[in-house]
Amino acid sequence: MTLDRIFRIPPILRIGEGAATRTGEEVERLGASRALVITDSFLAASGTIAPVLDALNRAGLETTIYDKVNAEPTLAHVTESLALCRESKCDVVIGCGGGSPIDVAKAVSAMAVNTGAIRDYMGLDKIPVRGLPIIAVPTTAGTGSEATCTTIIADTERDVKMLIISPYLLPSAAIVDPLLTLGIPKGITAATGMDALTHAIEAYVSRKAQPMSDVYALSAVKLIYEHLPTAWKEPGNIAPRSKVLLGALQAGIAFSNSSVALVHGMSRPVGALFHVPHGVSNAALLGVVTDFSLGGNYERYADIAAAMGVPAKGPRKETAEAGAAKVRELIRELEIPTLTQLGITRGKLEPVVSKMADDAIASGSPANNPRLASKEEIIAMYYEAL
Repeated sequence: MTLDRIFRIPPILRIGEGAATRTGEEVERLGASRALVITDSFLAASGTIAPVLDALNRAGLETTIYDKVNAEPTLAHVTESLALCRESKCDVVIGCGGGSPIDVAKAVSAMAVNTGAIRDYMGLDKIPVRGLPIIAVPTTAGTGSEATCTTIIADTERDVKMLIISPYLLPSAAIVDPLLTLGIPKGITAATGMDALTHAIEAYVSRKAQPMSDVYALSAVKLIYEHLPTAWKEPGNIAPRSKVLLGALQAGIAFSNSSVALVHGMSRPVGALFHVPHGVSNAALLGVVTDFSLGGNYERYADIAAAMGVPAKGPRKETAEAGAAKVRELIRELEIPTLTQLGITRGKLEPVVSKMADDAIASGSPANNPRLASKEEIIAMYYEAL
């Protein structure tokens, strides 16, 4: 017997070159008039998000900008931007940037309406009331946050990355414009692209996968695997960037409806304790975890391999293993750093690795993995990823 499943997607997806110039129309469609734009200082100063700001200005909308989300999103970012939102009486929140500004925008949306602190809502479905409308405008092709019901906020006092999941965090509109991704540095292109590929792979092999998420996940794998190397080599080439950005969106839709797995569970403690950006830590762990997980579902990993262009010859196990080899090759091609290259030495890992494994398991994501990992196996994979 197949259980019924809910499939959620933003009500409006504006996709394509120049989509950002229609941001004002989306704000007006939502019946809002005072926008809080949450971004980072580079994007604000470089003019990257100028099409968004110009569109809001043309529509005659009052706009307040918070541009301090220059790293992983923290409680401080939420507190500061929430104060600005209330002071300016904003009625819509626009996250412009990578996953960090969009995640802060989601938290501000919720807290503008609900009481208490954002840490009160850590976990699944704990936000009681829908917040302000959210418009998400990604400037990197990676997190898929523009299409998800999740936000991750770092509690630096407790060294914990708080995962908050609620349908009330799903953006009212996602504006996906590849022109905003032009000129992104190669390292960020690689890390965010591999983050998106991780989302797609884990969405497909997750124990919570469903038929609709499968369609988006496999399409995302194909788009990202095929076009990410060119987008990485040629930062100004809009064609592959458009494909990777579309793949990242599809991967976000997929994992938001099926959940992620072991890579993400292991990645969060790396970010919390060593302050490694989420996409980078996902990329550094993907090869090791994929090799470990293959035996849990060769059929599904063989489907992923086929989406990457691996010929379906011989046993499915061999096809799956060939796909895993392709993932490792891509990681090397894109010069993804190892944990050691990220500054995480064996000496730094040893005092905290037991806590990292406990935190990974506690996050819940590893329970979705096709092959379940014990604490000892997770610790071993952390050392292998060095």
